Amino acid sequence: MKKTSLIAVALLVTTIALAQKIQTKEVPAAVKTAFQKNYPQIKILKWDKEDGNFEASYELNEIDNSVLFDQQGNIIESEVEIKTTQLPQGVLEYVKTNYKTLKVDEAAKITHNDGVIVYEVEMKKMDLLFDSNGKFIKEIKN
Repeated sequence: MKKTSLIAVALLVTTIALAQKIQTKEVPAAVKTAFQKNYPQIKILKWDKEDGNFEASYELNEIDNSVLFDQQGNIIESEVEIKTTQLPQGVLEYVKTNYKTLKVDEAAKITHNDGVIVYEVEMKKMDLLFDSNGKFIKEIKN
């Protein structure tokens, strides 16, 4: 389980670092088809290419969401914006203790295709990652 979590975090870090906006026509047909099959009611707001994968970002019920696909249209992970009150216990205490001068801008729940859940706390010029139990994993500078 620990190895799976570390691999998931490594993938997340890689995809965050290498994202670039692209036009819909640049997205492979398999990816567009998979998105439409899984999310038929959604209008895509934007596409990004991340280290050879494709992220569709959209809004659902006024909540930001995204889903990351590989080139064959397989879902790698999905992300949904959450309220900071929905973070696991201990996350906000960790942030207050270790990042006293910064405020939390956004929070998200990331679910990998293998079921591993990671929480992301976005702050000025950095993201913090926590496991499903609220244990700090890593700081990512933006």
